[in-house]
Amino acid sequence: MNLRGQPAPGEFGSDIPMRQPGEIMKPSRIGLFFPHRLSFMRVLSRALNRDRAKVERPVWQMDSGGFGRAVYTVVLGGHAYSLVAFSNYLEPERRTDRVIAEAWDTTFALFDGIPGRSDIARLEANVPKQEGGRFEATELVLSRANKSVRLFEHVADRLANGMQPDREQISRVGYLMRTTAVYGNGKFGLADREVIARRSGLSGAFQAEMLAIWLIRGFSHDLVEHVSSSRGKNPVRMASHIRQYLGIGNSTGLGMAPFLISHPILLNNWMSARETALCRVRSIAEASEGTVAGFRDLLARAKRHLNEWIVEDEVAMRRIISLRSEFDQFCDIAANTEPGSGYYWNRLFGISESASWEFQELCLSLLLEPHGNLVDDLESWSSSEFEPRLDPAMRVSKLREIIESRWHWALTVDFDDPEQRRHFWYVSEEKLEPRLGNRYRDEGSELELPIDVAYRIKLLWESLGQAGRDEIVAEFLVSRPELRDVVRRAQNLVRFPYGEIRGNLLDGACKPIDLLRFKLSCFGASKFDPKSDRWIRVALFQGAPTFDSIGEADADDWLFPALAECQ
Repeated sequence: MNLRGQPAPGEFGSDIPMRQPGEIMKPSRIGLFFPHRLSFMRVLSRALNRDRAKVERPVWQMDSGGFGRAVYTVVLGGHAYSLVAFSNYLEPERRTDRVIAEAWDTTFALFDGIPGRSDIARLEANVPKQEGGRFEATELVLSRANKSVRLFEHVADRLANGMQPDREQISRVGYLMRTTAVYGNGKFGLADREVIARRSGLSGAFQAEMLAIWLIRGFSHDLVEHVSSSRGKNPVRMASHIRQYLGIGNSTGLGMAPFLISHPILLNNWMSARETALCRVRSIAEASEGTVAGFRDLLARAKRHLNEWIVEDEVAMRRIISLRSEFDQFCDIAANTEPGSGYYWNRLFGISESASWEFQELCLSLLLEPHGNLVDDLESWSSSEFEPRLDPAMRVSKLREIIESRWHWALTVDFDDPEQRRHFWYVSEEKLEPRLGNRYRDEGSELELPIDVAYRIKLLWESLGQAGRDEIVAEFLVSRPELRDVVRRAQNLVRFPYGEIRGNLLDGACKPIDLLRFKLSCFGASKFDPKSDRWIRVALFQGAPTFDSIGEADADDWLFPALAECQ
């Protein structure tokens, strides 16, 4: 699709409406989102910058092969947190990104405070076991990672011989290690979120997990340099721009998806912050010369980033190539769009609206970036203390009206069609991880998770039609107690318009990868690399400040990093 040019003067005004949930909450659209300055990694890096946080390494007990243990400690918001890391030899045939793995190159725990010798000994006996270990309330996060073996060995060998790594190989992979799980929020006996929910620096969504990942990234940098130092007579340190570019990889499957359904208030808040930020930027009447200049520099970097985004999946790669073409057209038009005629940012977003959904969401991320002073306060929306409650006195007629108004999209689904109920979600007994089954082929549908919101809403609506209009919800639920949860959901989400993904997640055509990419974009991941419609690899903290660069003036400027720019 060709992009249209600059809108006619006066086409836009200052009263810019927010984009509506029905427009953007489709699975196929949220599965095209990009990281932005309200993503959780960016929120963490700004908190670290504000505190000018210093990372110390009180323990480094590694042999020449890079096997042993280490501890990193950082103070954030007045509290000390320590990453306790264990590196062990792993036979090549046991290395896998699948959640069924039982051994990994490295394992980690984020410890609340500074661990003593007994703490480290206890963790060393349990952390390498991951789900099989035993943990206490002092552990906030549990994780594991495998080396990206080819790049890790390449970097170690080059540094050992006094040379910097090959740029093409660094660009193609982008990380030395790849995490395969990051657990928190009380799982496996870890500390409940309530322990840190009101602490400065970690009160936002997933901030403890983001801190653990950032520290793991720094550990990977240190580990490869340690290994290189034992291999050569004149080893060198990694160049700072390469160190900055190398993030931490992540391999993610279905485990991420159910959270978005079971936490609709958080989903609403994340989306409301994002859309409110876009609305604020589009409503700016006059664009300053400095902001426009910075935006055009960002476009140049984003172009390099897109060119470095290469994946093996043919369908995804064709889409990236198409996105690059749209981006080039946009840059040409933006270069000839004068900021002085008013509502410059709104006009640019208007240009994007004739392009693909993916480009529109890329444009959103680009437009937010230069306006931190206008939108960064919205990062406080990422969490919520609201507890949904059932309203037993609500009339049946009122509840039906709510459903017809807010869930009309669900009422149109024909659930008599077998394809519309082909999938079912369940938790595997072996790994306690979400899985997706085929209702007509696989066993276990009687253990189905309540992911089928559209189906349950329609069932509720039909059941309400058989009750008296003046009957109250309490009376209705006496005969239909199994609908209590979906009644509460409908009553409460009427206040949270972005809280529902507007699609049938049981549909045989449903692609879980859309949910995975959406959540990863909220985290701040980039370089989305699909391996199937249920599994994706990404880069985390690529381009982010390193241990040495926290607190520098440009430490928050790392959206869409490109290797050529990290210098």
